[in-house]
Amino acid sequence: MRISTAHAHDQAIETLMKRQVELTDLQDQLTTGKRVAKASDDPAAAARAERALAGVLRADTSQRAVEASRTVMSQTESAMSDAEDLLQEAREGLVAAGNASYSDQERAGLAAKLRAIREQLLSVANRTDGAGTYLFGGQSASAVPFADQPGGVAYQGLTGEVRTEGGTDLPLSADGSSVFMSARTGNGVYVTSAAAGVTGAWIDNGQVSDPGALTGANYTIQFSVSGAGTTYAVLQNGNPTAITAAPYTSGQDIAVDGMTFKISGVPANGDQFTIAPSTPTLSVFDTLDRAINQLSTPGRSAAQIAQGNTDALRDIDQSMGQMQRARAVAGEVLARIEHETSRLDTQKLANQTERSRAEDLDMTQAISEFQNRQTGYDAALKSYSMVQRLSLFQYLNS
Repeated sequence: MRISTAHAHDQAIETLMKRQVELTDLQDQLTTGKRVAKASDDPAAAARAERALAGVLRADTSQRAVEASRTVMSQTESAMSDAEDLLQEAREGLVAAGNASYSDQERAGLAAKLRAIREQLLSVANRTDGAGTYLFGGQSASAVPFADQPGGVAYQGLTGEVRTEGGTDLPLSADGSSVFMSARTGNGVYVTSAAAGVTGAWIDNGQVSDPGALTGANYTIQFSVSGAGTTYAVLQNGNPTAITAAPYTSGQDIAVDGMTFKISGVPANGDQFTIAPSTPTLSVFDTLDRAINQLSTPGRSAAQIAQGNTDALRDIDQSMGQMQRARAVAGEVLARIEHETSRLDTQKLANQTERSRAEDLDMTQAISEFQNRQTGYDAALKSYSMVQRLSLFQYLNS
């Protein structure tokens, strides 16, 4: 078979150009450090790299949401700590108000102190994160959550929380209604109270003596005073019970259907005390308003002062307990945020590693291959140069 000189020349040139293209591609890979620069380089690896990049971007988005939650919950926890300090200060004032030697003027001074504490507490409840978002606004964190109205402080936010996307599901706001206005009334199970007009006796907060005997009904303790002494009867939901004309002794335990409480002092004929089931409706602002109103009222009897202080301290303690529970939840969220941060860091690193494996270049192997191809290309150039010098005229002249 005869091969023409022109054909051999073209074939050699084509081979040299192919080797040059391969060297150029390897040089580009060495420069960028990427084995796959476009999908056509390796479709399967490019798809893997794209999936890994999407995972990295999702992790970045989730990390931003987690950091936003961390900022809000840290500020929320700090705000609740400030609120607890204010309530403790109010409690100390109420304890002092129970001093029998205090005058009406001194109690009015304590009322002024409680009024200042109330204003500070309202300011804490309406605190923002510094960027215009209200910490306790619930699902409406862009509007002022608590409004001081003639009838007391009202919650204007939407109950619930704004939360991050489903992958992390972390709060970006707190439900102010739950924190400040949803403590349980009374002792947490039932509420004791004196009816209007009772001036000579008072009732304590009571306790549960037998949980299995609780009925959840409303009870009324009615007193009768006659020549035979002072007795009381117990009504359940307005109906008589087996307790009728029971002799009364001040400060002695009264047991009714799993509840035990004390009534002290000297009840008048017709005085009544009520026991009702506890409800999660106690507002810390209403508690302070009632305490301020009572401390500002002159001429109260010793029994009325004792009843007012007993009720106020009970309600303050319940509000503080609710605040502590909410603060504990915020602490749990902050601990969970740490775990989420660690998880997202691990997830992001795994996706970055997968992307690197799919598209990054093995530099050692690439340099070795480049050197081999360069050596081959140099040899091909020299071989081609030598063949090009061969011709009949050069042979005849040699």
